[in-house]
Amino acid sequence: MASLKTEELRQMDEDELEIKLVEARHELFNLRFQVVTGQLDNTARIPQVRREVARIMTVQREREIAAAEALEAEAEAAARAGEAPAAAEGEAQ
Repeated sequence: MASLKTEELRQMDEDELEIKLVEARHELFNLRFQVVTGQLDNTARIPQVRREVARIMTVQREREIAAAEALEAEAEAAARAGEAPAAAEGEAQ
């Protein structure tokens, strides 16, 4: 798997990111297995893949935080307008 830059990751949608994350974790597992069995020649690849996993997870977390902040801002705007937030209406029923 080629190393991905953060900007490339940010352009991907959620499904693509999840696929890349699964692939990177699978590659990391295989690399660790090769180290244990003495088959791995390029040990420098392990930290590269670990960083790739971290980059993917960081982009996913950024999106999660942005979505939560947007939801919070929407709830605040609704509260200022005198409306009950949609989530609170569902809980009250």
